[in-house]
Parts: sequence; structure tokens; C-alpha cells
Amino acid sequence: MNHDDLRDWSKRAADWAHGYHAGLRDRPVRAALVPGAIAAQLPPTPPEQPEPMETIFADFERIIPDGMTHWQHPRFFAYFPANASPASMLAEQLANAIAAQGMLWQTSPAATEVEQVMVRWLAQGLGLPETFTGTIHDSATTATLSAVLTLREAALGWAGLQAGLSGQPRLRIYASAETHSSVDKAVRIAGIGQENLVKVPTDGRLSMKPGALAGAIAADRAAGFLPAGVVLCAGGTSVGAFDRIADCIAVARANDLPVHVDAAWAGSAMICPEFRALWLGIEGADSIVFNPHKWLGAQFDCAVQFLADPAPQIRTLGLRPTYLETAGREEITNFNEWTVPLGRRFRALKLWFTLRAYGMDGLRGRIRNHVAWALDARDALAAINGVEIVTEPSLSLFTFALETDAATEALLARINDDGRIYLTQTRHQGRYVIRVQVGQFDCTRDDVMMIPQVVAELM
Repeated sequence: MNHDDLRDWSKRAADWAHGYHAGLRDRPVRAALVPGAIAAQLPPTPPEQPEPMETIFADFERIIPDGMTHWQHPRFFAYFPANASPASMLAEQLANAIAAQGMLWQTSPAATEVEQVMVRWLAQGLGLPETFTGTIHDSATTATLSAVLTLREAALGWAGLQAGLSGQPRLRIYASAETHSSVDKAVRIAGIGQENLVKVPTDGRLSMKPGALAGAIAADRAAGFLPAGVVLCAGGTSVGAFDRIADCIAVARANDLPVHVDAAWAGSAMICPEFRALWLGIEGADSIVFNPHKWLGAQFDCAVQFLADPAPQIRTLGLRPTYLETAGREEITNFNEWTVPLGRRFRALKLWFTLRAYGMDGLRGRIRNHVAWALDARDALAAINGVEIVTEPSLSLFTFALETDAATEALLARINDDGRIYLTQTRHQGRYVIRVQVGQFDCTRDDVMMIPQVVAELM
């Protein structure tokens, strides 16, 4: 295949993509297959000779679409969405065609500088102070790991990078049980250890208790441990919990501890000023992560980390051997020094296209619709005999259940086997519940109201 062939096949792929998206409502949201069914359709060994693109594309059409869970389906209400607006898809095609590796400013100046401007645009859109800067990661997991590594090194005076962790004080990180499991993964990978992630008690609103945080820090210091930082939750994955950001940051500041805020899903909603009370005090954070791919239409992967001061993270993650120097440009921004990977894709391009193609006002309208439609679905579900709303909507996320865990689990299996909608589960205070999360880029109110319709039919 050469570039002339690519031109022709790109047109065919674009036509296929148009038809795919036009027909998504007619497909079941989740693939109805058993493990191994797709692999069984592939040859056990690679081909020795080139194969015609006609054959390859025909096999793609025959095997792949029916074996996928369709994340862009307008009735995908599971997990959080991985949105892909048409403008974002177009930008990804162009980024893929350029195929740059933007690890350094000199390897792709436009990739670095567009990223700088997009982070600034998003900070303005979310109402953050102009002093915040930041970078784009692949996912919130990587951003949180970067933040936790920085918490570790700042607490150790950056001794861990050279001497390792052996013989160092026992570090402690504080978070509530409502934070995402990526925080647990970060403390494990960072060498801090799961036992040193202190899960601080929450109140009736599932918010971290500031007094309990202060008590945990004091107790650890008395025991000879070294508190390293606090991770706060702004829109938890399970049921959408929000910590009392301002109050908890005040406790952290009183104890000279830095704060990372995980707003991976809910951060996008903060482009709407009326929702910003949910993260009141956010300007006091040292690090914030949110995923434009979850609710702003930027194609996965795209996680933005805002930093009040990037210097500690650069000191932690930066490494500049001679072969990565830019001659005569010692103070230039090289984003690989802000993140774990050396290699970097041109992720900022899809943000540039998306923010311009829909505008902040257009994106606000989508989010406001999703929140309103989630409330409508909640009310319709509550009216069904036997359905209990377990957690009320947090933005566009709520949960419901039947009388017993077994009945709830069986209902969820029927819903997802039916295929018209896709929902997932969580446990809340020991109870098995079904999550509803509205946020797919192209969904309509009719799509959302299919949720109570399907539940009523399958009860």
C-alpha cells in the first residue's frame, strides 16, 4: 500500500465511518459474544506475502464492528463516555497523517505551542486562575501517577530519585474511599504502598471530613510517618461524590501539604458557571486533572493536568540527556519532562478543532442538556413500581436498584443482553446498584428516556 492507495482507501474509510455512525442506533450497544469468538476468526500466523486491501477491508467489515462495544452509541450510559465529536475525529486523522512525535519543542514546535494555548483556553473555560499552566496526558491515571510521584519526591526533598526509597521515612497519602482506583494504583507504582494510602472517613454527602483529615495527619506525624499530600475527589466514578474542596485544602495548607484534585469526569461540567460551587476552592489546588475525552467531545485519549507551579513535577519527571537537548534553547518547554512517557502524540490538535467547531457555548449546552435529561430519567425510573433511586443525581450520574442485590444484578444482565441501552454497576454502602451516566456526545432526550422504558419492560 502506498500513499496513492491511502488516498483512495481513506475516502472509503470515511464513507464507512459515516454509515457506521448513522446506523449506531440500530446496533446493540454491547457485543453479544463469548470470549475467544473474535480471535477464532483470525489466522493463527501472520501472512508471508502481502494481501489485497480489498480482502483486508472486507475482513474488517465482517469481523470487527459486530465484535465491538460501541462507545459512540447514543444510548451508551455505562462507565463514563469516551467521546469523539466529528471535529475531533477529523483532527485525529490529520494528526495521524502528520505522525509526529512531539517529545520536544524542536521535534514539533506546533504540537508544543498549540498544547500550551489549549491548556490556557481550558483553564479560562473552567474558571481557573490565569496562573495555572499544565499539560496533556493520555489518561487521568497517568496524570494522577505524575502528581503522586511529585508528592513523594517533594516530601523526600527529591532524595528518592537518586537514593531510592530504601531507608526513607514511611510516606502517607490521604484520600477518601470515593476517589478512583487510579489513586490506589499510583501509590502502588510510586513505591509508597497501598497500606500508606489513608482512606479518610466521609460524611453523609460522601465528602471527606476535614476534621478527620486533620486528625489522620496529626496521628501519622505522632507515629513517625511522613505525610506527603492529599488527593481530593471532584465527581467520583462510583456515584459522583464531591469532597469539600475548600475546607480540605485549608487543612492541607495548615499542614503544609500539597493537593491533587481528581476531576476526571466532572471537571468538564465546570465550563458551566452554575456547577462550579461543586468544587468551590479549586483555585487552591496544586494539581488538577480532568478528561476532555469524557464530556467535551475530544476523542480518547486526552487528559489535561493543570498545575499551579509546574516546577516540582518537572524536577520529579524531567530528565535531559545530551541527545534530548535543544541547542541554544535551554529554557524551552519540552513536555516530555512534565509527564511519565518520553514519546508524545499531538493530542492538542483535537482540542483546537473541537473547541472551535462547537464553541464553549455549544459545549455548555450539551452538558446542561445531559444534566437535565438525567433528572428526567431519574424521575421516570422512580415512578416505576419496585425501582428505588439509591443515590440522587450528581450532575448526570445517579444509581438505582431493586429490592435485593440478586434482583438488581439479574435486571442489569437483562438490560445489557437486550442491547438497546448499556448500563453498569457499582457497590454503594455494600449494596449492588445500577449506574446511569448521561454524557454521550450525540445522545438526545429520547435516547436518555429509553432507559426507563427498557427498565419498565424488563422488570
